[in-house]
Amino acid sequence: MAAVKIVTGPDRNSRIMDITQTIALTMGVAWASGINLYAAILMLGYLGSTGNIDLPPELQILTNPVVMLAAGVMYCIEFFADKVPWVDTGWDVIQTFIRIPAGAVLAAGAVGDIGGAAQLAAAIAGGSLAAGSHLTKAGSRVLINTSPEPFTNWFVSVGEDVAVIAGLWTALHHPLLFLLLLAVFIMLMIWLLPRIWRGVRKVLAFLGQLAGISSSGKDNNMPTNNDIRK
Repeated sequence: MAAVKIVTGPDRNSRIMDITQTIALTMGVAWASGINLYAAILMLGYLGSTGNIDLPPELQILTNPVVMLAAGVMYCIEFFADKVPWVDTGWDVIQTFIRIPAGAVLAAGAVGDIGGAAQLAAAIAGGSLAAGSHLTKAGSRVLINTSPEPFTNWFVSVGEDVAVIAGLWTALHHPLLFLLLLAVFIMLMIWLLPRIWRGVRKVLAFLGQLAGISSSGKDNNMPTNNDIRK
């Protein structure tokens, strides 16, 4: 009968920490991809190429200069598109087909070569998290765009970029803290998404009236944030 090996002491703590770091990186890159994919790729690629972090073999491609250049160019485009009301919403619609699959792929790569089942599970969880963060961002932007002034949009856009960089840095250097903050974000997201969707439906109904699609014609005013919260 084979003996059961029990890992204790520093080896056990080191293994737990490695697992925690892997989970934090996996979920961190998926979460960040749903908000600003190109900033996430650029940050991980830069940190990996400069030796500040050791990326898993499956993510080493992010350090390739061509990949970093492409991510940098796309980040610049997104930086400006994300600051223009309604242009940002059109951009988010297009990015739906990019951010979510990329989040799944990056999450699968972040777990490393530990088996196909683990990578598939990471892809499913990562894709779901990327979808959640993307829908929260995109839906919130639709509601923010109902404000006539552009400054809120600018502040939110810059805040999202800062959040992605700070979030990934926390995932890499303080994985336990990141996972706690991520749990709070997920609970907040679950609470917010139904309310965001109701607000988006009001905005779409108003736009439908303007286009002559809706026949109700009861409210010809763009719904405000106070209307949306009702």
